[in-house]
Amino acid sequence: MSTATPLVRWWPWLRLVAGLAILGALVWRMGTGAFVDGLRVITVGPVLAALGIGLLTTVLSAWRWCLIARGLGLALSLPAAIADYYRSLLLNAVLPAGVLGDVHRAVNHGRRSGDVGNGVRAVVLERFAGQAVLLVLGAAVLLAQPSFLGMVLPGRTALVLPAVVLVVAAVVVVRTRAALGTTLARARELLPVAPKAALLSAAAIAGHVTLFVIAARTAGVSAPVLTLMPLMLLALVVMSLPLNVGGWGPREGFTALAFGTTGLGATAGLTTAVVYGVLALVASLPGAVTLFRGTRRTSAPTTRAEPVPCVPRPAKAARPHRTRYTRPGLGRGGAGDRPRSNPPSHSRA
Repeated sequence: MSTATPLVRWWPWLRLVAGLAILGALVWRMGTGAFVDGLRVITVGPVLAALGIGLLTTVLSAWRWCLIARGLGLALSLPAAIADYYRSLLLNAVLPAGVLGDVHRAVNHGRRSGDVGNGVRAVVLERFAGQAVLLVLGAAVLLAQPSFLGMVLPGRTALVLPAVVLVVAAVVVVRTRAALGTTLARARELLPVAPKAALLSAAAIAGHVTLFVIAARTAGVSAPVLTLMPLMLLALVVMSLPLNVGGWGPREGFTALAFGTTGLGATAGLTTAVVYGVLALVASLPGAVTLFRGTRRTSAPTTRAEPVPCVPRPAKAARPHRTRYTRPGLGRGGAGDRPRSNPPSHSRA
């Protein structure tokens, strides 16, 4: 048994405890005022904006999923992908693990397609495509402003985040090493659709950043958009760490720290993260329409039943010919078939 086995076994509980610990530390250090304010300041305007942006980002992400699934030889229509993606977003938002919606989406599509393995690979590669583009954009922000990381994560904190990322990556590799080789081999088949998938991912990320800026404005942050966008983009990168409770935890901790070190106020950063979390939940609410929908039938071709040959009915037996000497209703040879005796002849005198 390898030394990584205990860590892998307890990883679901560790990530849940880590997310709760971050939220508990924020409440202990800053109180509950920022959480309450995040719920109080939300009005109808941000809610409608969240629904509109959520529709746009969901369609873009579902389109990316269609490209990857079809590249692997699986049938997936865009309307079905949008419905399944909405349901997975809602499950990710309300369930603690934060990935159970994607698991349900992968298995459900695999069963409908008759290939669960490729269904899971399609979702894994679709999520990887989005995260890869997000990491590239985050690295570009840090390369454009080398002092930004030290300003946002001062001191030893700048070394903690890369260490956490490495630990998470090691756990993911250990847990998926059996299927990792096959998934990477199948990923080579997706090179023709990679540019389109990257473009769709970038457009979806732009939508998420826009929603984050709306959340900041709702929380009362008046900083310029060019100042907020790098922070929001890095907050999305931190959100991808699997150490959250339904998406909550690292996002709130990072925004509070980043806003505090950049002079925007830690309380404003925490309130912004809370508003964003609520708006993201609102954006996923259309998934409730398909949440209780029954699983579709497998799309495997069905065979038509063979027609039953037509067997002619046997002809009815001919009814006996009635004469004046047969009794009705009786066949020949019966008691009623005896001919009547001729009347007695009278001799003439």
